[in-house]
Amino acid sequence: MAEVVPLSGTQTTVKLRHPLGIIGLMLITLGIYFWFWWYYVNREMRDFGESRGTDECGTSPGTSLLAVTLGAFIIVPPFVSIFKGFKRMNASSALAGSGNGFDAGLGLLIWIFISPIAIYLFQDNLNKAWRAQAAGGAPAVEAAAVAVEAETVTEAPADPGQQA
Repeated sequence: MAEVVPLSGTQTTVKLRHPLGIIGLMLITLGIYFWFWWYYVNREMRDFGESRGTDECGTSPGTSLLAVTLGAFIIVPPFVSIFKGFKRMNASSALAGSGNGFDAGLGLLIWIFISPIAIYLFQDNLNKAWRAQAAGGAPAVEAAAVAVEAETVTEAPADPGQQA
């Protein structure tokens, strides 16, 4: 069973899913579980982005699901959805303070050729982001603001007489 973790600052929760469990359920259900999983991880990333005041983690999990289901008839939309899914996962990782996640282009390539490994990597990196935010990882926006303040403090003029 997946561990439920609350999103800090909201009433929403996310799940720490075991990557091998996801792959197993996808095999048992002949791929149908993928649709449920894809919707839920995109919804969790959207909720996380909204809690941090950004839309870079996604805005519409329904559109992502539509792209990988009915969009497959047009061929291109599933690839775009998966690529952008990796980008959203990277944004979630950065906002949670757990690193940069996994390269979106490489993730898409692995997904095309060896999708179970890409699913494992995707969920594993997402789990790291959820653990980091639950542990109180500083949002990237606040960390960047602190870095800018530190730079302005250290950038004092060399000669006090040169102040304008």
